[in-house]
Amino acid sequence: MTDQDRPTPTGEDYLKAVWRAQEWSDDPVTPSELAAALGAARSTASETIRRLAAQGLLTHPSYGTVALTDEGRRRAVDVVRRHRLVEAFLVQALGYSWDEVHQDAEVIEHAVSDRFVERVDAALGHPARDPHGDPIPAPDGTVERPAATRLDQAPIGVPLRVVRVADDDPDLLRHLVELGLQLDATFSVVEHQAYAGLVLLDVDGATQRLGLSATRSIWVGTA
Repeated sequence: MTDQDRPTPTGEDYLKAVWRAQEWSDDPVTPSELAAALGAARSTASETIRRLAAQGLLTHPSYGTVALTDEGRRRAVDVVRRHRLVEAFLVQALGYSWDEVHQDAEVIEHAVSDRFVERVDAALGHPARDPHGDPIPAPDGTVERPAATRLDQAPIGVPLRVVRVADDDPDLLRHLVELGLQLDATFSVVEHQAYAGLVLLDVDGATQRLGLSATRSIWVGTA
């Protein structure tokens, strides 16, 4: 895909949002969920979805769910690759912290050329993941998602490692650093307190508490 073939920045945002919604979930995507994720009015989202469907990038039966076509997926993965490489560049080359990069990358991803992206990839040594643990798609569009379980579903007493954290809540990212739960940090679940909406964790011998909403943003694997 050449730079000239790209959808508009708004179109790219919608395609990326559909792809990301299903990257770590098998649930279908509805227009209302897509509008909420993008902070758009329902009418605006509906019009953009119709336009992308007319371009052959989305499928959207009347009052149904939204899904990427094969071409839509290729274009969505292209912008995801740009976004995640930009995030990695901001952290590794410019000293950003993981809670600072997302919003700037949202802007930069639409402005950089394919040549720039490939040179960033080479300069960084072809990283496999972004600063939040999300896999960076390869140039051919393949994506290797790591085996991971959402923290609220993780077993008790098993050594775990932070594999991925959703990047859309900077306050949560800063809080996790304070708790010692950065990417690749190891810990174990002590107790799921569903009645209190909490999960108790053992992090380096200290008991830490996380709300259920936070644990749904964290994916873990065995340490």
